[in-house]
Amino acid sequence: MGCGSCGTSKTGSLPTGCKDHGSCKSGGCNRLNVHDWLSLIPVADFSRPFPFVEVSFNHGSRKEYFKAQNPLQYEKGDFVTVESNLGFDVGIVSLTGELVKLQMKKKGVKEKSEEIKKILHRSTENEIARLEENKKGEKEKMIRARVIARELNLEMKIAEVEVQADGKKATFFYTADDRVDFRELIRRFAIDFKVKVEMRQIGIRQEASKVGGIGSCGRELCCSTWLNDFKSVSTTAARYQNLSINQTKLSGQCGRLKCCLNYELDTYMDALRVFPNNVDRIKTKTGTAYLQKKDIFKNLMWYSYEKSNTLYPLTIDRVKEINELNKQGVFPDDLQAVEVTKKNVASEKTDFVDVVGQFSLKGLERASKKKKEKAKAATQNQQQGKGANANAKSKPPRTADATQNQQGGGQAGNQKPANPNANKPKPAHKPAPRGAEGQEKQAQGGTNAKKPHPQQKKPHPQQKKPQAAQPKPPQPPKEGEA
Repeated sequence: MGCGSCGTSKTGSLPTGCKDHGSCKSGGCNRLNVHDWLSLIPVADFSRPFPFVEVSFNHGSRKEYFKAQNPLQYEKGDFVTVESNLGFDVGIVSLTGELVKLQMKKKGVKEKSEEIKKILHRSTENEIARLEENKKGEKEKMIRARVIARELNLEMKIAEVEVQADGKKATFFYTADDRVDFRELIRRFAIDFKVKVEMRQIGIRQEASKVGGIGSCGRELCCSTWLNDFKSVSTTAARYQNLSINQTKLSGQCGRLKCCLNYELDTYMDALRVFPNNVDRIKTKTGTAYLQKKDIFKNLMWYSYEKSNTLYPLTIDRVKEINELNKQGVFPDDLQAVEVTKKNVASEKTDFVDVVGQFSLKGLERASKKKKEKAKAATQNQQQGKGANANAKSKPPRTADATQNQQGGGQAGNQKPANPNANKPKPAHKPAPRGAEGQEKQAQGGTNAKKPHPQQKKPHPQQKKPQAAQPKPPQPPKEGEA
């Protein structure tokens, strides 16, 4: 088929548009197009095809209906040459078949109207090339037209300029709040551009649809993609939906209220039928409570007392009950507000992690600052460690053994052997003493006394008795050793 607005035909010619070769997926390229769901259904031989075809101009911003002698030879995406008030024009077929009949009925276009023009033939390559050449100069003409309007001090804005395919006519679309006398403007346009000038006034919403853009929802504007019937939007729609009346948030790129405020309005209106009427004020013994808002999702009505910021959620049945009591002149003791519990999202198990809003630039700054402090502290510790090692190498530590060796002056009798097992835990039983006293105690102890090992040497007479059991006592130093 091909793209309905960017100019891609079945033959692959691509004069203008998004240059996506007919596979456009966004609505901005095929804006304001109707999906032809009857295109694959064959027409029976005995049936007569609908003789009208929808043709779009200027990338789909303007559409008109033309009569074709043989509508079956035209398909969506074909370039066709049509009649005009002055010369001819080139457009793209955007819709054929029975859906054209429904669109004409919807827009109030009569089939027997004499204003409907005819399709002449398929566009030739020369006609398409001429269309391209004229379209390239539209932007320059629009800039020049705005300069002329400013020189004439006219309160208007030139939104778009559309040049006919043969270059004999130019249509200037403008927006203005009040009526504008542009007779002098048309004369200046005719002299500068040397074409027949036609002025068309459009609204602010139509201007936004021609310019296009991205809305606050992240998608392309509805008016530039599919919305062609603009309805009035009021702040009442926002009040029914419990939206804050903030002009900046509720306004679109056109400066008017967003069209999407009407999309869910019918749903809210149906849900609000359950809520009672004439209950803006209810009275209790505490005082008069005023209605603040309605929650259609939880079927709750929120009230607050005068000169109080506390909101009390009440059920619909409770509000009806208090209203009936007030009609009888009875005032209840309190409102009996419902306890509204919020869902604990953290306790629920989810298969995904929502990281939106968890990270901020301040958090990253703190993390980088902590890393720098840790690196600085580690550097200082390393420097201190190197300094301690240098001092240890230059001046060895003075131990108890070294002191004894220095005091002994090479005397073997005054030196004490090193005890490597001094830090080991003491055994549960006390070993038998060695020497003469040990032999006497072994003789008194009988068979249970342990005998000394035959290879074990006697300790030096000046050596002190060990405080703990030593499975392998060290050998005493030989004479002459320092």
